[in-house]
Amino acid sequence: MTRCQSRAGSFIARFLVVSACAAALALPVDGVAGALRPQPRHPQRHPPQQQQQRQEEQQQQQLEASSAPAPSNAGPSFRDGQAQIVEAFADPAAWIREELWVEASFDSDGDGKPDRLHVAVVRPVQTETEGLQVPVIYESSPYFAGTSGARQYLWNVRQEVGAPSPPRASQPPVEPRIRPGISNSLVEDWVPRGFAVVHSEAPGTGLSEGCPTVGGPVESLAPKAVIDWLNGRAKGFTTPDGDQEVAAGWSTGKVGMTGTSYNGTLPVAAAATGVEGLEAIIPIAPNNSYYRYYRANGLVVHPGGWLGEDIDFLYDFVNSGNPERRAHCDATVRDGEMAAGRDRITGDYNDFWATRDLLRDVDGIRAATLMAHAFNDWNVKPEHSVLVYEALRRNGVPRRAYFHQGGHGGAPPFEMMNRWFTRYLYGVENGVEDEPKAWIVREDADRMSPTPYTEYPNPDAAPVALYPRAGGSQIGGLSLARGAGQGRETLIDNFSFGAQALAQAEWTDHRLLYESPELAAPVHLSGWARVTVRLASSKPAANLSVYVVSLPWVVGGRNPRGGIVTRGWADPQNHSSLTAGEPLVPGTFYDLTFELQPDDEIIPAGQRIGLMIFSSDRDFTLWPNPGTELTIDLDGTSIELPVVGGARALQQAFAR
Repeated sequence: MTRCQSRAGSFIARFLVVSACAAALALPVDGVAGALRPQPRHPQRHPPQQQQQRQEEQQQQQLEASSAPAPSNAGPSFRDGQAQIVEAFADPAAWIREELWVEASFDSDGDGKPDRLHVAVVRPVQTETEGLQVPVIYESSPYFAGTSGARQYLWNVRQEVGAPSPPRASQPPVEPRIRPGISNSLVEDWVPRGFAVVHSEAPGTGLSEGCPTVGGPVESLAPKAVIDWLNGRAKGFTTPDGDQEVAAGWSTGKVGMTGTSYNGTLPVAAAATGVEGLEAIIPIAPNNSYYRYYRANGLVVHPGGWLGEDIDFLYDFVNSGNPERRAHCDATVRDGEMAAGRDRITGDYNDFWATRDLLRDVDGIRAATLMAHAFNDWNVKPEHSVLVYEALRRNGVPRRAYFHQGGHGGAPPFEMMNRWFTRYLYGVENGVEDEPKAWIVREDADRMSPTPYTEYPNPDAAPVALYPRAGGSQIGGLSLARGAGQGRETLIDNFSFGAQALAQAEWTDHRLLYESPELAAPVHLSGWARVTVRLASSKPAANLSVYVVSLPWVVGGRNPRGGIVTRGWADPQNHSSLTAGEPLVPGTFYDLTFELQPDDEIIPAGQRIGLMIFSSDRDFTLWPNPGTELTIDLDGTSIELPVVGGARALQQAFAR
């Protein structure tokens, strides 16, 4: 039986043998991914003979590299401020691929030893044969080894507001999907252009040791450890338990991070530590506050498309790590810290959420940051990126914002990313820091063709107040002038009706809707809308949902138009404090003021701007029994819109 046919007993050993076979047979990494279908058990530690085999394979690779053709003297090439593909770097068969474990500064799985993080490197062969040093593009993720995704284990949202949630059963263990190289993302784009690409698995996932903590401090310290290794400040090893060290002498020490969603969160987390060597990040749709992801102004909410998701579900979703430590991790993190701190009863902000809130740590960011997000991302809502961007602006950190009008995810144009990394990792003076700060894809434009603006929010935007006029069960007015004596209007909660149906209804007692005059000219909104609502509830707890919509809302057909402009949610119990809500006294009026999601949108002429107030949002909130009544005092209710051109522009648009 050949080495490629041997049946290694341990899972890590099987992984290493298949990796070696792929190299010996000149297979691409993906070519053997299907051959490696692990048993649902964690790899055992390497026996000595398997460590020796791995060392012999690495020595053989070095020997082959030493017998390679004469030096090419290849180096990076730049044109128009961008790194170009270099022919000598472009042959995947020649790339150096290596895997290692970086020792972190923490022991999150309680085994008495520092956790080691699984890392994969792909770099040009010249870094081995010619002493070339290159910067690094780095992506970290808890997703690389697979996820659970079983939606029947989401929380049951059919419950009263302010009451204990029905119990939730945890998902079955994730069956790890381990493959050589961890991931192929980014490699084909960046290695031929003179960068190394590094991937790492987040703590407690795949072959990385530790526990998943979903936003806990170790998620910042783990990528920091990898960056420290790339700068010679941390140790790397050939195995998770051995003592043979691996150095990154081929690295210049300059690192850029990128990724989408959870993978976009980790660049922000690493940058917030202020780690030296992390020069630039491009976070795409990052979740920068788990409180804002799972709560909204004290209200229990859920990410768009994942009704019933909470932080413990996400823990199970990514928990692909060592089964031998899983009982400890489950008891300590999911059933301990998370169960005690998530608080699905009050939704208040507390210490548990504070430790998972990167917005508290953004002053540590020094890396040049290109933020990317969509204004219609209702999974990770746009506030996550906008709040970080505003902090970077206050702190004078090099920054740029790229926004589009689509949904979750969506990277900036590759040229923009290339120029960003080329400037800050290679030091090429391409002028990105002098270019417009905000690049926004307009409503009907291609996502790769953003319009440049001086800044975001648009510097010419100013808050303009609008006031509701009586008649909201049908459609009341929305005016620039405050009209005294508008009285009170009541809506009856019923989660059975979605926002679109409510906005399109000619008459309903399940929402209150107020609309502006028809627009004679387009209205450009840029920034944060802020709503003030004076309300009373018939019960001690209730949902509150507020939308700004463009009317008419026409879906399908030859001329679809209108729809959601922005929206937000709040718990009236938190009218005075985000950290200490209090039960409502039925019939007593309370004032709430909160921001809706940031936006940049041009509402076309012929539409009307609508303010819609209702209670339970069937796509985001809990679903209490229908019947709760909310009474709105119109004289104490208003909406401020961030209008480019201010009140004068809106007055002109209202004029007919």
